[in-house]
Amino acid sequence: MLSEAWPAPAKINLFLHIIGRRDDGYHLLQTVFQFLDCSDELAFSMREDGQVRRLNEVEGVDESEDLTVRAARSLQQASGTSMGVGIHINKRLPMGGGLGGGSSDAATTLVALNRLWGLNLPQQQLAEIGLSLGADVPVFVRGQAAWAEGVGEDMTSIELPEPWFLVLVPACHVSTAEIFAAPELTRDAQSLKIPAFLEGQGINVCEVVVRKRYPQVDEALNWLSQYGQARMSGTGACVFAAFANEADARHALQQRPAAWQGFVAKGLNRSPLLDRLALESHSN
Repeated sequence: MLSEAWPAPAKINLFLHIIGRRDDGYHLLQTVFQFLDCSDELAFSMREDGQVRRLNEVEGVDESEDLTVRAARSLQQASGTSMGVGIHINKRLPMGGGLGGGSSDAATTLVALNRLWGLNLPQQQLAEIGLSLGADVPVFVRGQAAWAEGVGEDMTSIELPEPWFLVLVPACHVSTAEIFAAPELTRDAQSLKIPAFLEGQGINVCEVVVRKRYPQVDEALNWLSQYGQARMSGTGACVFAAFANEADARHALQQRPAAWQGFVAKGLNRSPLLDRLALESHSN
């Protein structure tokens, strides 16, 4: 029997600087993550045979490469549990869009199975397991809007305004590996302090690279800029702008070119995953 659904929310990067590179090739980042109130949904069925299986197809993602499957197996290995699981994914977030869908799915798998398998591993250990799966996974495990440094693992919770966002989804998938390998990518951006960011400093250094290589992203940013500061999340392709209220954001959404995909979402400093975990804990 499947569990009740667990949310795996989207994130946006409010800025992204690359300030250096480690000897192993990983980029040193500064960024701010905030969540959106739109999510993939995951449900789980417990197995006692130790097998980890995905219960439905996800277009373009082989089961063996699925981050939810890899997260469950990593949690098995770290905990020594004999339990298995079937994972059902209701995929709502665009893939290759810079909204962190795969990383969020992995984090929700770790948090949910830690509870459903009765492991009781501390959040820090779950975050460390998550980091082995992807640099964005720990922020989803922790579930708080965060200032992040290092390769994304050194996080400080941050309180931000929670505006409404219009998010546009250009009809292209941007390869993160391609952008981070681009020779023209700025890798010595100015290092910021949190107060400077809160005063409005900071850009996404990947944006100039993506705009040149993916004209659809450039077009979306240009169109959205008529409503305020238009920004790209992560390495794209999704772009967003903040609005003071939902009505204004939805009005702008209605004005977009008919061929474009987009949605309106509320910015959140607390992930709905934490609320779902609290509900599960309270019911037992």
